[in-house]
Amino acid sequence: MTTDTTDSDGTRRSKAVGVDDADVPDRITEQFENIKQTRRRRALGWTGLLAFLAFTTLQAFAATELLDPDARLETFTESLTGFFPITDYFGVIPFLDVGQYISFIRQENLLYDPEIGGLLFQFPPNPTDIYVFFFQELGIFQIFGEAGITLAMGFVGTVLGFPFALVFGTLGSERVTPFPFNFIFRGTMSFIRAIPAIIWTLIFIPFLGLGPASAAIAIAFDTIGNLGRLFVDELEEIEDGPIEAMRTTGASKPQIVFFGMLSQVRTAFIAWTLYIFEINVRIGVTVGVIGAGGLGYVLTSQQNLLRFTNMMATLLAIFLLIISVELFSQRLRSRLRSDDVEMSIWELITGFPRRMADSMLR
Repeated sequence: MTTDTTDSDGTRRSKAVGVDDADVPDRITEQFENIKQTRRRRALGWTGLLAFLAFTTLQAFAATELLDPDARLETFTESLTGFFPITDYFGVIPFLDVGQYISFIRQENLLYDPEIGGLLFQFPPNPTDIYVFFFQELGIFQIFGEAGITLAMGFVGTVLGFPFALVFGTLGSERVTPFPFNFIFRGTMSFIRAIPAIIWTLIFIPFLGLGPASAAIAIAFDTIGNLGRLFVDELEEIEDGPIEAMRTTGASKPQIVFFGMLSQVRTAFIAWTLYIFEINVRIGVTVGVIGAGGLGYVLTSQQNLLRFTNMMATLLAIFLLIISVELFSQRLRSRLRSDDVEMSIWELITGFPRRMADSMLR
């Protein structure tokens, strides 16, 4: 509260009631001291946090034996020489012998199986062989050799997991199933996500054996957890207007769910399914490393034989497969969703190692 006072020269001034002019410097000093103390506390807090992180990081390095590593630089250098075979051109100019990569890719049918492809690609076309290709050999995926097996594992896992992800994702939304019953479905999906796909593969080996079948079922389970969670998030963000309009018309609960909710997220669901398909193909490479087949199995086989040139050829085949799938999926998603920015080929290539590492952790 303030009061007006008049000076000797007739000037009117406002003055705070109960506050002397002598108290103003003391209050300003007190505020500055409070600010300094707050800054000191924050500095101490950040210092303590950084010290804790440094101490924890040191413990983690010790647990991973990085503080006393058994590094063999010479062995690593020799393996790099095997990864990149060098041949002298005219006995003088050294160059990377890409022919060794191509030879192994063709020898092991990593990207193309000529026996299956010969049924389809021949001139003049033979209707009998074309029929055998599509309906007896079922060669749409097999024509791509080991890459086709990896692609098929990701595709089957996505197809089998999608309907369950749709059901669990829809029923896991609080808009559809009231709390706390929706957490039955959310908890199930969380449990599935907590177990990586490679562990699911080990779980199903006694049931289906070590091969692409157990890997495909494992990827399907992984799809339920990951894709279902994305569906839940999309349903939580839908508009209430269409739902309220249907309720006022006396629509039943199933009608509201199908025509009022799912119709709003249909495009987003398709886009997320394509995204999960990308991830599942990369997971197909990962589970192949433990013997499930495809390019991953070829990679680990050559690693066990210490044939590093063949390993590099397999890595190139994996790279071509993943980039091709991502180009196809990303172009479709960018047309389905306006907020999905189309990535360039360079961005897909430079981000390939990070995406493969993320898939190995799923």
